[in-house]
Amino acid sequence: MKNYELKTQIKSSYRTLPGMLIGILREEILSGQLSGGAQLKQEELASRFNVSMSVLREALKSLEAEGLVRFYPNRGATVTELTAEEAQEIFDIRLFLELGAIELTIPNLTPEDVSQAEEILEAIDAEPHSIRWGELNWQFHEVLYRPANRPKLLSLIQNMHNNVERYMRLYLSAMHYQKDSQQEHRAILQTCAQGDVQAAQRLLREHITAAGARLVGYLSHPL
Repeated sequence: MKNYELKTQIKSSYRTLPGMLIGILREEILSGQLSGGAQLKQEELASRFNVSMSVLREALKSLEAEGLVRFYPNRGATVTELTAEEAQEIFDIRLFLELGAIELTIPNLTPEDVSQAEEILEAIDAEPHSIRWGELNWQFHEVLYRPANRPKLLSLIQNMHNNVERYMRLYLSAMHYQKDSQQEHRAILQTCAQGDVQAAQRLLREHITAAGARLVGYLSHPL
C-alpha cells in the first residue's frame, strides 16, 4: 500500500483535526518512517500539516499517553525507543490483560465473530507486505476481544500492541516468524470457538510468551 493511500484512509477515519494528526503520526511511527529517538520538530510539523501549535501539541500529548512519544525538558518531543527490558514489561502486561479478556469474551463469542477472525487470518496469509502484518495482527486480536464488552480493557490492550508493533513488523519480516504466529492464532481461535476457556488461555499464554521472548532477544541482539 502506498503511503499516500494509507494517509487518505487515515484521514477518512477521523472526524477531528487532532484525530487525523494522531492517526497519521501514529502510522508514521509504527511503520518506522519516524524512527525511535527521532526528534519531532513541532514548528516543522505544524507547518507541514497547516495546523496551529496548540492542535499539534494536543495530538502529540495523545501519542505520549500511548507511549509512542516522550517529552523532555529543553528537548521537546521525540519518538520513544523500546529497550529489551521495556519490551519484556509490555508483554508481561499484555499477558495479564489478554488472559482476562479472553475469559470474558468466550461466553459472548458468536459464529459471526469467529468468521470475521478467520477472514482476517486469511488476509494475513495473502498479504505480501510485512508493513501491514502488525495492523492485521491487531485486527485479529481486536475481533477476538471485542465481545468481552470491556472498551477500556480493549483500549489498554491496543496501547500495549501499539508500543511494540513497529518492532514486530521488522521482527516478523527479519525472523520469518509469521508462519508460526499464524498457526498459533488459528489454534487460539479454534479453542475460543469451542468455548474452552482454559485451553484458550493456555495457548494465548504460550503465544504471548513466545512472541515476547523472541522480540526481547531481537532487541537485545538486533540483526
